[in-house]
Amino acid sequence: MTTDFSWLSRTELLIGKEKLGKLAQSHVMVVGLGGVGSFAAEYIARAGVGKMTIIDGDVVDPTNRNRQLPALSTNHGVSKAEIMAERLSAINPELELNVVKEFVNPEMVERMLALKPDYLIDAIDSITPKVTFISLAIRSGIPMVSSMGAGAKIDPTQLRVVDISKTYNCPFAQQIRKYLRKHNIRKGLKVAFSPEKPIKESLMLTDGSNFKKSAYGTISYMPAAFGGVVASVAIRDIMTR
Repeated sequence: MTTDFSWLSRTELLIGKEKLGKLAQSHVMVVGLGGVGSFAAEYIARAGVGKMTIIDGDVVDPTNRNRQLPALSTNHGVSKAEIMAERLSAINPELELNVVKEFVNPEMVERMLALKPDYLIDAIDSITPKVTFISLAIRSGIPMVSSMGAGAKIDPTQLRVVDISKTYNCPFAQQIRKYLRKHNIRKGLKVAFSPEKPIKESLMLTDGSNFKKSAYGTISYMPAAFGGVVASVAIRDIMTR
């Protein structure tokens, strides 16, 4: 059967056949399929990346519907990874897709890194799992980009990509820097963040499930904007390697 790549004709028109070929031969791993990761995963698939691993152990909750791509009123309680797998496969039936319905822990991260992806996108939104993934991934030497906090922000035009040591006005990044220092990691991690001052009044305490003790309010488009930025970093880095 002949593979039909005509759906990527507009992409080829922009970046050329050689770079499109690099994407088609690449394996991108997206960890976390919430507001940021779900959009990042879709953008990666629509760019023509040939192999993806998507990782998320969570299910859709009603509160996800204001910002997460897989979340609908009709699929509460359904695995986010399963929903995204069906969506990505419908976008590109030729996509080689590895679906992992697990929460992040050290053993799992080591097992995932052993798959040797060409690029990692960290879209984990809980501190302990995120630090676990980042610290092990950095030691693996695999290129990666990490999303910092999309909550408590409303202006997507302020997003930047910097080394984590250059972040500010981001409470989430501040916590990640603090815990990474315990692993002797102070720099060397490419991140997407917003220097916009957070709306502190939007903070709420949670029940502590899934490693979350608190959360900030979010608006529909901010996580998607972060997802677009981290996906673009991955795609551009792959094309220029």
